[in-house]
Formats: sequence, structure tokens, C-alpha cells
Amino acid sequence: MLLQSPIIAFTILLLVIFTVPPIFEKIRLPGLVGLLIAGVVLGENGLNLLNSESETIKLLSEIGKVYLMFVAGLEIDLGQFRKTKNRSIGFGSLTFLVPLIAGVIVGRLFNFSWNTSVLIGSLLASHTLLAYPIVSRLGVVTNEAVTVTIGATIFTDTGALLVLAVCVGIHGGEFTALSLITLLIGLAIYSAVVLFGFDWAGKEFFRRSGDEQGNQFLFILLALFVASVGAQVIGVEKIVGAFLAGLAVNDVLGRSPVREKVEFIGSVLFIPCFFVDMGLLIDIPAFIKTLSSIWLAAAIVVALIGSKFIAAFLAKLLYRYNTAELLTMWSLSLPQVAATLAAALVAYKTVNPAGERLINEGVLNSVIVLMLVTSIIGPVITARFASALIVPQTDWAKDKLSTWWQGDSCNVDGQTYHPFTVVVPLYNPQTQRYLIEMAALLARHESGKIVPLAIARGHVQMDDPRLTTALEQSQQRLQGVLEISQEFGVEVSPAVRIDDDVALGICRTSREQNANLVVMGWSRNTGIRARLFGTVIDSVFWSSHCPVAVTRLLSSPTTIQRILVPVGDLTRQTVGALRFAQILADGNQAEVVLLHVGDRRTPPTQLDQFKSQLSDIAAQSKLQVNTAIQTVIGDDVARVIIHEAKNFDLVVLRSTRYRTAGGLAVSEVTTQVIKELTCSIVLLGEPHS
Repeated sequence: MLLQSPIIAFTILLLVIFTVPPIFEKIRLPGLVGLLIAGVVLGENGLNLLNSESETIKLLSEIGKVYLMFVAGLEIDLGQFRKTKNRSIGFGSLTFLVPLIAGVIVGRLFNFSWNTSVLIGSLLASHTLLAYPIVSRLGVVTNEAVTVTIGATIFTDTGALLVLAVCVGIHGGEFTALSLITLLIGLAIYSAVVLFGFDWAGKEFFRRSGDEQGNQFLFILLALFVASVGAQVIGVEKIVGAFLAGLAVNDVLGRSPVREKVEFIGSVLFIPCFFVDMGLLIDIPAFIKTLSSIWLAAAIVVALIGSKFIAAFLAKLLYRYNTAELLTMWSLSLPQVAATLAAALVAYKTVNPAGERLINEGVLNSVIVLMLVTSIIGPVITARFASALIVPQTDWAKDKLSTWWQGDSCNVDGQTYHPFTVVVPLYNPQTQRYLIEMAALLARHESGKIVPLAIARGHVQMDDPRLTTALEQSQQRLQGVLEISQEFGVEVSPAVRIDDDVALGICRTSREQNANLVVMGWSRNTGIRARLFGTVIDSVFWSSHCPVAVTRLLSSPTTIQRILVPVGDLTRQTVGALRFAQILADGNQAEVVLLHVGDRRTPPTQLDQFKSQLSDIAAQSKLQVNTAIQTVIGDDVARVIIHEAKNFDLVVLRSTRYRTAGGLAVSEVTTQVIKELTCSIVLLGEPHS
């Protein structure tokens, strides 16, 4: 009776989610594999601690299933899709239809009905961008083949879910041509309402709600579940509505802090519950029987791998891509996780009046094998061949990156003047001197000024003693700033602000001051609370109108003589970090070293071309700074950076975030480097990063 308690079941789930994925990731296996195995161990064929039929598991798994498809819709980059819309639709059609046909053939070979065979085909037709963080880290996302594959996801996932809806309807019985037409018309109207209606409603609500992130978060959750319920009302599976809702609010959320919260809740709680439930459904005797007669699982895996390759090969011929682009498109479209698992579970639980399932245990187990195989080999192949992709470069001569810090102009005595202003939020008296010195060095170089800023949290009554105390502390923090600034001969305009939100107070002040740069100290706020509610740094990165430099300075910036700038790709953000380092180096007569960690499989000619372009960009600066380029070949980018940084006083990094479907953990090079570096650090973030 104790084990039947919902609280006990929920506690066991939390314990599994907390402990199992990290263990499997340490042995280089996806965390979701560990959750599936945990489900098997804790299910009826194991310790019998969890029951898939319990109301607690049912509820959390259902939420996880719709959340998984919602996140899959959120992660599709609509901006990238619009850039290569026609080719994305072309490749999407190929990588949908070829696997669909292959799946139908497999189904018929194993004597499944036409309806089940088509459903098997639809399971193979979609794909999950599991290897997206790899191409992002390699800096090849802007390659057309990658962009086309990302855009094709919207077509394959939508098509697969629509086929699922029709197959489920047919399996329910009494399905005529008229009912099919009715379903398709209803689905078309419903899709239009969700995609356009939710997009409009979301933008209106976000515009009117301003900075109320709590209500915005609830609005997004409401949109998800209203769309899911609406799908069921018109006779379509709820995951179709969840996916469409993700697409609908994609533009609304952008890269806002609310999006981070929405994805965080799903990735740490609901989506893992879905994978545990998938493990609970695995019948070990049936699974062993399926694998003993391995032909069905082998046929499905071979059909998927072969058909996805044929689709990528046809796209290569059609759009004249090279071999590296062909193999990258193939490997990116291989992993079958989000839509495939969710649809397979729906089909397995769909029973007609005669008591027959749409797919049997053999197909479900084969899909799980397919997921395990493709989620491992897909990213491996991507890492092997994506490094050879050629990325179209910006015409740096036309892009005035030498003045990346340039802000809005103002009119002084009838003349246009561009003041360089650095806002420096102050909180910790122990680190504020180095912050002011860093800001003063930059401001002096640009003949500008600094604005030391102290934030006092607001209260309802302006005569509240707590506010009075906070204002006094703010004034004390600003007292020593003038003396430090006088040492550098720069103009200082100290400011005290009362604000309910520290991050917004910083961003509003920088906007009011027409700031060109915000220089902040490092925040040690980590853990669950920081991940859920975000840090001040996260919020400033998102809300700021200008670049933000977050610093961890171990010594005075005036003593910096060697600056290291890791360079992975040639983007505007990378060049911004280079310019920042050059300005700081010019003030100290320091040396800048640009470090590029190359992959062992990158052709030497491509590496030489990258170095040449990087050298040209560095030389475009009007500053007479000693800038060197260093190339190191290595598989572990973070390890190389950490090793090379031992001989430097400062490392300038970019703020970059990587996401992946299904809430799977992805190690970030920047995060690992920051944890282990023993020198000073500047983390430079562009607006809305």
C-alpha cells in the first residue's frame, strides 16, 4: 500500500531523474538511455516499484510527452527556415517520403496491415536534431546544407504527426472517405488557428505584460495545453497540438528568459518522466523475443539509415552539395528521438474495438532499438564530417566591425558627437576597484566616460527604513570611485537607482545613459535556483541594448600583458571579442593571441584559409596591437584552451548557449573553460544573447 502512494512514486521518479542520467553521461551514453533502463529495472519485470498504470505515472508521462513535442517545435529555428525555405521544403519532402516508403515496404514484408505499415513509415520519416550542438560548436550552422536540414525538420515532424493522426483515426474503425476529408479539413482549420492565433495572442500578451515573467510563463503553458486539448476535440492526437503550439509561440519567445524557464521545467522534470514510463512499458520477455528474432528490428534500422542516406544523396544531386555536406545532412537527419518515441507510444496505446493495438510490442521494441542506435551513430558521424564544411563568410570590408561599440549619436552644440559610455554596476566592494579600472582603461582609450551604478531595491513606501539603509550603502559604494577614476583621467558620472529588479535597473540605466558597454563583476549564483529563475547576468545579457562584459579579474587590469581570445568561427560575435581584446591591449601595450582549435579531420587547405581570413580581420583594426594567430589541432577544445591559457593574464570568451531536443544534457566548451581557468576572464555577450 505504501508503494501505491502517489508521493512515494513521485519521490522515486525524482531520485531516478536526479541520479541516473549523470551516471550514464559519464560513461559516454545518452542520459535518456539511463532513464529507459531505470524504467525497466523499476517496472513489473524488475523491482516492481513503479507501475505504468498508476495515475501519477500516467499524468507525468502524458505531460512529458506533450512537453517533448512542444520543445521540439520550439527548437526549430524559423529564421533559418525562412532563409532557405524552398530548399528546406525540397529536402524535407525527400527525407520524409523516402523513409515513409521504406517503412511501408518493411511493414508489408512482415505482414502488417497497410495502416500499420504506413504508421511505421511515418515513424521513420521524422528526425530529431540531436547533433545540433555539434554543428553549433564547430561554427558551421550557417552552411546552407545545415540550414536546409534544420529547416526540413518542420516539414518532417509536421508530416509524421499528420500521418499519425490519420492512421489512429482509421484504426479506430468506421473510418470512411467522408470522415477522412472531415478530419483533414478540421485539422487544416485547427492548425491555422493555432499557428496564427496563438502567435498573435502571444505577441499581444507579451507586449502588454511587459516584464511579468511569471504570467508570461503561465501563458505559454496555457497555450501548450489548450492546443493539446483542442487537438483531442477535433479527433487528433494531443502531441500534434503540442508541436503546433511550439511552432506558434516560437517567434513570441525568441531567446527570452521565459523560454529558458519553459525549457528548463520540461528538461529536468516532465520529459525525463516520459522516458522512464517508456522503460516501464518494455516487457523484458517480449523484448528478448523481439531481439532473438532480430529481423524486424534490423529491417527497421537498416530501412531508416538507408532511406535517410538516399534522401540526402538525392538532395546532393539536386542542389549540388559536396560529399561533406551530403554526409552531414544524412547524419543530422538520422537520430529518431522526440517525434518518433512520442508517436510510437501513442500508436502502441491505440486500441481498436476488437482489442488490437495499432502497433504491437515487437514494433515498439524495434523503435526503442532504433532510437538507441541512431542517437549514438548520428552525432558521431556529424562530429566526423561536419568539421569539413565550408561556411560562407561575411564581407568584413563592408561590415564596420572596427566600431562594433558605436552607440546612438547625440547632438552637442549643433555638432554630432558619439560619446563612449561604460556603465559599471557595483555591488561587491572587494572587486569594484578592478571593475572601475577595466572600465576606465576602455573609456580612456575611446575618450569617453564611465557611469558607476549602485542599485537600491525599491519598496512601496519611499520612506521605508530598509530603502534608506540601501541608499546609504549605495552611496558608500560610490565614494571611492572618483579617486580611482582620477588616476586614469576619465570623466565619471556616478549614479544611484531605485529599482525592483536589479538586472532591469542596470539595463534601463545603460539605455538612459546611451551606454556603449556594460562591465559587470562575476556572479557565483549557481545551482537549481539560478537555473530556474536565472541570474542577474542572464537577465542583463537578454535585456541589454549594448554588449556586456562580465569579468572575473584576479589582478589589476593595468598589469595585463598577454590576452588570449579563442576563435571557433568567423561571426560578428567572435570579431566583437577580438576588437574588445585589441582595445584593452592597446591601452596596456599588451599582446593578443587568437587561438583556433582545429579538428584532426579538417583539411589543411581549409585550415589555412581560415587562418588567412582571421589574419585579414585582425589586420583591419586601426590599432597598432601585436596580434598573433595560433592554431592547435585537438579533439577536446576545452582542454586545449585551458592548457594554452596557463601562459596568459586574461582570456576573452563569448557567451554562447547550446540547446538540444528532449532535455538532453550537452556539455558546453565555455562552461568547462570558465570552471577550470586560473587566470582572469572576460565573458563578452552581445545584446539578446
